[in-house]
Amino acid sequence: MENDIVCFGELLLRLSAPGGQVMLQSPHLDTCIGGAEANVAVSLARLGHRAALVSSLPDNALGQSIRDGVRAHGVDTRAIRFAPGRVGLYFLTSGAVLRPAEIIYDRECSVFAATEPAAYHWPALLEGAGWLHVSGISAATGERGAQTTLDAMRAARALGVKVSFDGNYRAALWARRGSDGADVLCELMRHADLAFADQRDFALVLRRPGLGQGSRTEAMAAAFAAFPHLASIAATSRSQLANERHDLSATLCTRSGSIQARTYEMHGIVDRIGTGDAFAAGILHGLLHGWDDDRTLGFGLAAAVAKHSIAGDFNLANEAQIDAVSNCALDVRR
Repeated sequence: MENDIVCFGELLLRLSAPGGQVMLQSPHLDTCIGGAEANVAVSLARLGHRAALVSSLPDNALGQSIRDGVRAHGVDTRAIRFAPGRVGLYFLTSGAVLRPAEIIYDRECSVFAATEPAAYHWPALLEGAGWLHVSGISAATGERGAQTTLDAMRAARALGVKVSFDGNYRAALWARRGSDGADVLCELMRHADLAFADQRDFALVLRRPGLGQGSRTEAMAAAFAAFPHLASIAATSRSQLANERHDLSATLCTRSGSIQARTYEMHGIVDRIGTGDAFAAGILHGLLHGWDDDRTLGFGLAAAVAKHSIAGDFNLANEAQIDAVSNCALDVRR
């Protein structure tokens, strides 16, 4: 399989209460396909890259439909396995006014979580790839998910494939495992070239609570000192003024320094879910094209902003539409 990037993670079915309603206020739920790593793969495929997704799904009409939904966006799905079992679910109640959004996970014993690490032959799956993208969510699904993620990262390092790691901390999933996940996530971070993480993530994995309260610059310096392979760290900064009104900025740090992007004021947000994955895909898009840091960070942030305007988990914006966000081009396009 020759691809620009290989993404590994669980494909999920999202079930959402209709706009403005709380869960089961009416006997109706909206559905869409989701999953952090799938979101990245879809974004990159729509941006013109050869993106593959490695995962496991139930061997039934539901699993096949989810596979087809990802493949429709141009993602290479040949490495998705099918086995008896169930698909992972998550239930979303969108926030409104000053009521926060709420997510309920139903992912235990899914086909993905139950798949043994040996089922994935990483040297073949990563053959010809430039990047591997994984996240901490896979590790939070259970011991098998954690070991498989570590196996993938180790194989990538051995093959000279660059590794992108999104911390994507999910406290609810780790709590079900009776752990805060720090030791597991720290081991995964050791194999990353690029990390999507902020000071709270590094405070956790380094077991230095004070980093979470200090400056981002201090936390990034501590991360570079602790993880020798780490070359770049990207993170967004969000101020929530109301559910539909946020300010969003971002930083990109390397061993030679850091840069700060502009701040976007966003009003009338449609859907916040998947915006971090859109940011990750935008950063990877810039790196795959060899752009400089300023252009890469600006595009990644604009991709995240664009996703706030699109319902569902996937960022469906193309490069021209993302550039229009950064250029504040609001005129009707005819």
